[in-house]
Amino acid sequence: MPNFLYRAMDASGQIVPGNIDAINALDLELRLSRMELDLIDYRQARQRVQVAGALGRRTVTLRDLINFCFHMEQMASAGVPLLEALNDLRDNMDHLRFREIITDMIESIEGGMQLSAALAAHPDVFDLTFTSLVRAGEASGKVNEVFRDLSDSLKWQDELAAQTRKIVTYPSVVLVVVTAVTFFLMIYLVPQLTAFIGNMGRELPLHTKALIVVSNVFIGYWYLLIGLPVAAWFAIRWRIERSERTAYAFDRFKLHAWVVGPVLHKIILARFATFFAMMYASGITILECIRLSEGIVGNRVVAQALRRAARLISDGHSVTAAFATTGLFPQLVIRMLKVGEATGALDGALRNVAYFYNREVREQVERVQAMIEPAMTLVLGLLLGWIMLSVLGPIYDTISAIRI
Repeated sequence: MPNFLYRAMDASGQIVPGNIDAINALDLELRLSRMELDLIDYRQARQRVQVAGALGRRTVTLRDLINFCFHMEQMASAGVPLLEALNDLRDNMDHLRFREIITDMIESIEGGMQLSAALAAHPDVFDLTFTSLVRAGEASGKVNEVFRDLSDSLKWQDELAAQTRKIVTYPSVVLVVVTAVTFFLMIYLVPQLTAFIGNMGRELPLHTKALIVVSNVFIGYWYLLIGLPVAAWFAIRWRIERSERTAYAFDRFKLHAWVVGPVLHKIILARFATFFAMMYASGITILECIRLSEGIVGNRVVAQALRRAARLISDGHSVTAAFATTGLFPQLVIRMLKVGEATGALDGALRNVAYFYNREVREQVERVQAMIEPAMTLVLGLLLGWIMLSVLGPIYDTISAIRI
């Protein structure tokens, strides 16, 4: 969107210079009139300024969406008209790209669109589930409740993402340190020590010979030890992006991976239960809830299971029987679905499932995090112990033989 430098006059007759993004001159005048300014003259900014602005724009993050939902929920609960709420939000926002999106939404709503349709025009920011929930809220007259639920759900996702980053960051840093220490020991320190041991003329024990072999491998093939894992990582990603079968197998592997798999499975179930309950409570049909949930779970294996469940439900099976047939949903989920179907409170039952799994995920993440530090310390200790035993053992044997 072009950037315009302008001079305008406010209500008191003061000249107000500034710059603003607009589609064209008419759009510029319309935007300034909303700010209670009368356009005097303008010129389009140079292209390099535009490029710098585009490069400086940050993406819309989860926290930006949380603030948006919180603002809209508060305004809707207070009875503030929609356009006034959006104008207020835009005028107090320093996020360039999000401000442009909200400006576009305001123009769309002024042109006769509903809020959900204006949101749907920006699928890279507001996904299908988000817009479907808002559409259901508009139909039921509960937009404020929808935004409140969305805000709570996004907060939970942000908290979970922060915990996940904390788990991944620490072992990654420790792994880099351990790898660097290993390369230093094997390439620099061990050759000097083994050269000294070799000059003693004694038969070396097996673990010392193994250390020398490993050190020689590091010295002779260090570029392969560094390059192969990196090349394998990019090759796997390339294959996953181009082969649906490989991507499906990788998603299945993630669900069954040691330590990580059970946590990931519970995260997916918690996310599914949370959004399914929100959508069902908003008045969206069960089959539509399942269809939208396929894009939420973020795993092809679970998404395929949801498609199978949807087919069974459309064929006349109960919700409980359909989900039980997939084999991916634990008995807790099945029991809650059964109770929810029997009582007609399916959303309440799924909220209980989400609460249970949210707590389980939090506790399991804390346990995994507590295990990582001693595990990494143990690995580094074993490595150093092996090197010290392999080096000092022959030296000690030589000194003992001299004393005898």
